[in-house]
Amino acid sequence: MSAQAVPLHPDWPNSASSHRVHAGGLTWHLQDLGSGPTMLLVHGAGAATHSWRVLAPLLGMRFRVIAPDLPGHGFSGMPSAADGFSLPAMARSLSALLQCLETDPVIAVGHSAGAAILARMALDRLLAPQVLICLNGALLPFSGLPGWLFAPLARLLARSDLIPCWVARRARDRAVIERLIENTGSHLDAEGVACYQLLAQRRSHVSGALQMMAQWDLQTLAHDLPRLQVPLVLFGAEGDRTIPVRQMARVKELLPDARLISLGSLGHLAHEEDPNLTAQLIVRTAAQAGVLPGCA
Repeated sequence: MSAQAVPLHPDWPNSASSHRVHAGGLTWHLQDLGSGPTMLLVHGAGAATHSWRVLAPLLGMRFRVIAPDLPGHGFSGMPSAADGFSLPAMARSLSALLQCLETDPVIAVGHSAGAAILARMALDRLLAPQVLICLNGALLPFSGLPGWLFAPLARLLARSDLIPCWVARRARDRAVIERLIENTGSHLDAEGVACYQLLAQRRSHVSGALQMMAQWDLQTLAHDLPRLQVPLVLFGAEGDRTIPVRQMARVKELLPDARLISLGSLGHLAHEEDPNLTAQLIVRTAAQAGVLPGCA
């Protein structure tokens, strides 16, 4: 692996653990911290490594934690291929990064859309962790009217060069970011809001998030989920307004052996709201899966 130090925004969380890596035709920003069995953390659409700002160091006390910015997000580069933001393409890209890092995670944790990428990797035999944890995972298509509107609207917005500029200007108003976060059912501290505000003011990040949503296909993933062989644990939050907890119950119907663990009244960004609880549940799950013997 050839890694380079990355100059980031001076207030970016855990920047001392940041590296730039070239893999799979992309320039990645990732954070690598802690020691022990390797854990992969994959954030959701519109987020970046800051999403794990408190959780990653907590997990780093027991694991080597690898947390990349997805293609087009945060400080990672844009895919060059036209379909580079599709679910299979992002799965292949992340696999190429892991090969470059010469690591094979024994546990993988994905939030929202990040969980879908990990599930696709496991289905395509690009990843074989001992346990896959989905934090409010976006594994199924949106139902009803939002499901009909989501993809066409995302494709329309992704075609415009003006939308990222407009979003970046609107993001200068902190209240706009606070409302967006509250609409997910979560309430973040000042640092969390500031990180999302910083990202939303980066036109490349906004464009990457829109491109990702425009190429997203969860119908195929939902069709393939029943043949998932990796042990799956679903963390669902009752206060999640983005991925209702009932979606986790629907996933469990497709995969009866999956376990469902409640995150209580937290929202979509539960791991940012209560990283201590999330860390405890992840460590306990890892121990039960045999990743951390004797720690159950």
